[in-house]
Amino acid sequence: MINRKIAPAIKQPVEFNIELPDCECYTLDNGVLLYYINAGAEDTLMVNWVFSAGNWFEEKRNVAIAANQLIKNGTHQHSAYEINDHFDYYGAYFNRNCYSETAEITLHCLGKHVTNLLPMVAELIQDASYSEEELQIYKQNAQQRLTVNLLKPDFVAGREIDAMLFGEEHPYGKYSKHEDYQSLLREDLIAFHQQHYKEGKVVLFAVGKLPEGFLPLMNDLFGKFKWKPYTSTIIEPVHIIRPSAEKKKTIIVDEKGVQASIRIARPYIGKSDPHYHELVILNAVYGGYFGSRLMANIREEKGYTYGIYSGILNYIKHSGWIVSTEAGIDVKDDTIKEIYYEMDILRDELIDEEELLNCKNYMMGAVLGDLDGPFQVIARWKSLIVQGFDKSFFDKAINVIKEVDAPELRKLAQQYLKPDEFYELTVI
Repeated sequence: MINRKIAPAIKQPVEFNIELPDCECYTLDNGVLLYYINAGAEDTLMVNWVFSAGNWFEEKRNVAIAANQLIKNGTHQHSAYEINDHFDYYGAYFNRNCYSETAEITLHCLGKHVTNLLPMVAELIQDASYSEEELQIYKQNAQQRLTVNLLKPDFVAGREIDAMLFGEEHPYGKYSKHEDYQSLLREDLIAFHQQHYKEGKVVLFAVGKLPEGFLPLMNDLFGKFKWKPYTSTIIEPVHIIRPSAEKKKTIIVDEKGVQASIRIARPYIGKSDPHYHELVILNAVYGGYFGSRLMANIREEKGYTYGIYSGILNYIKHSGWIVSTEAGIDVKDDTIKEIYYEMDILRDELIDEEELLNCKNYMMGAVLGDLDGPFQVIARWKSLIVQGFDKSFFDKAINVIKEVDAPELRKLAQQYLKPDEFYELTVI
């Protein structure tokens, strides 16, 4: 019996043993893998199709995102109105997203309606019509959004820093222009859809309270498609990084602007680096959470900004390490100076034990939050699988959080936090 007169021992989060719950795998008749977790108390589920159909694979700019966004806007059997009405009638949510290497479609619905909804998804994937009328509406709306966004320094800064790191012709660095939308043709979308959606590389994910017969239904609807199993290890074509020769750049968007968007970034190889997990912790100490050094110095002590963060870009083939903030134009130079100053401190001095422990506890708590329920767990699995990793990658991350020490982090700071290797961009 518990003695309630004795307080329980206090245990630091860093002492917890965290494991990634397993997910199951089902193979469709065409060899495509479906990863799933059958769990949950409510009659809800999510099905996610991930295609090798990001802008990495397009030959003309904006074809990948247009093909992804317009996949819902009509087939040869149903109009865009009828499709949207169908999903609305069953209380379902159908979403599309396009990234650098992958593109996704996602269905959220009640399990009892899945037999009415999955056939419509299959129809969209195999029979999207990309009507000229829908394409013209898309082009007009996209150009209007671009016109508005180009007046925002943070939007311009976000795309310009990627171009500086990777080059304007690289999938990670290229950005949209008005003429790119104007040149989009219906034939471009149909050809891209044929190659990358109807006959492309795919991996599937499902989570929730899966109804009886769900797996055979998925196989009946999608197992006969001319799909190939998804792979992250071989991505063709090969794109060459051509970073900007200009290491420092200032762009004026608004002559009367009172705030500057600041981006400071360097190239980085990403998750294939054997020290990646250690660098994630170094990044957290530097600027990766609210208790970081950049926050303590530039927000709390100096009051130059409402928020400042650093992070590692989540690309598959290449990556970057970036610091991002907005500050008043009267303190933008001082803000940049302090960003580099905190790099200097991390290269020269050991991180205090208490500070490092606080950071580790925060990171363990963040992992626990990311695993709070089956939907979060499948999201973690998807991140691993899409980028070509297995459960050992997660396990190593936990072990590194527990074991990394200050001397090791200082050594990594001396290797990676060199100001002359960073690109600097200011947009006003």
